[in-house]
Amino acid sequence: MRTAYKCRAYPDPEQAAQLGRTFGCVRLVWNKTLAERQAAYRADGTKTSYKQTDQALTAWKKTADLAFLSEVSSVPLQQALRHQHTAFGNFFAGRARHPRFKNRNGRQSAHYTRSAFRIKNGALSLAKHKRPLHVAWSFHDIDLAALNPTMVIVSREPDDRFYVTFAVDTDDPGPALGTDSEVGIDLGVKDFATLSTGEKIANPRHRDRKARRLAWYQRLMARKQRGSNNQRKAKRKVAVAHRKVRHARNDFLHKTSTRLVREHNVIAIEDLNVRGMTASAKGTIDVPGKKVRQKAGLNKSVLDAAWGEFRRQLEYKAERAGRALVVIDRWFPSSKTCSGCGHLLKKLSLGTRMWTCPTCRTRHDRDVNAAKNILAAGRVAAREYASGDACGAGISRRGSSLPRSVEKQETAAVRRSA
Repeated sequence: MRTAYKCRAYPDPEQAAQLGRTFGCVRLVWNKTLAERQAAYRADGTKTSYKQTDQALTAWKKTADLAFLSEVSSVPLQQALRHQHTAFGNFFAGRARHPRFKNRNGRQSAHYTRSAFRIKNGALSLAKHKRPLHVAWSFHDIDLAALNPTMVIVSREPDDRFYVTFAVDTDDPGPALGTDSEVGIDLGVKDFATLSTGEKIANPRHRDRKARRLAWYQRLMARKQRGSNNQRKAKRKVAVAHRKVRHARNDFLHKTSTRLVREHNVIAIEDLNVRGMTASAKGTIDVPGKKVRQKAGLNKSVLDAAWGEFRRQLEYKAERAGRALVVIDRWFPSSKTCSGCGHLLKKLSLGTRMWTCPTCRTRHDRDVNAAKNILAAGRVAAREYASGDACGAGISRRGSSLPRSVEKQETAAVRRSA
């Protein structure tokens, strides 16, 4: 199992300058290789192999214009070529979008393999650096001197903070203590999550709390002369505001997902189409048998809630703890179905937050009822997965998602996503 430890780094001015040159060379190699790869494909439809890009990098270092590439470690440059080759493989396999050119204003990173770094007496030394890089190690239960990472990633955020990530291969942890608790989760905007137990987790709305200050910083940056030092200072203030929102959001997601995995043995969630929810209001999304126009006005709220990141954290944490994560098909009518008798409403508007079942006269909270139905579908899927009778309602054991409908499924082997 691959585990990563990320911590702050505090390079001195000389080290910061050397890392800046490394980031610039990595970005140049990536962009130049991507441009030549695209030109070759458009000219005669030929694909460029990693060996060809590696040979091109060697030739670039021998030219007068790009001789400065030899001033930095060659390992991050070669890793950039490997990552681009992998990115194109994922693109042609349909697993990712087309690789894009890198911008100097975004996050910068350099990957060092074992041949380009050394950890001695708890100090990290990088290739082409004269002195060890000061790292603020904050994992008190792990000794940095005894760490044996396979890769070290040095990054610089847009707010000029440096970070070091240590990637380590570790043994799979044992399963967490068993529990009989099961929970269904209905994600939303008003409340971040509603549990089948009736608990509602409030949406912290991190971006809204910083919206006024962030807008003020952005207006301040827009007034500065382009390319000036004052614009760079204002841009850094905008990056700092975004970083505070990002860190607060990640802290909330980690605490919430960790608590749910610790307390429940089976967790059922919906397979939400976050990309479709945040698409342009002028576009349409595909619904079985028809096309539905997008709703506008919730894009920022949906993105701020970070449902996709929350599900990703649930997946890998459930896998580590030996829990079962059940992913229910996105078209399952969880809100319109009565959790008491199973009556299905023909229509339920989004503004209706409470409704009464016409059959059993049970009064439902829309979100709590949906969470109970999600849990019920998850239990069925878990039993079918365990018995091997059917694939269930998108059953996902230890992380991977299988968006399949609950209804009208034939007996078949369980599929796992790649």
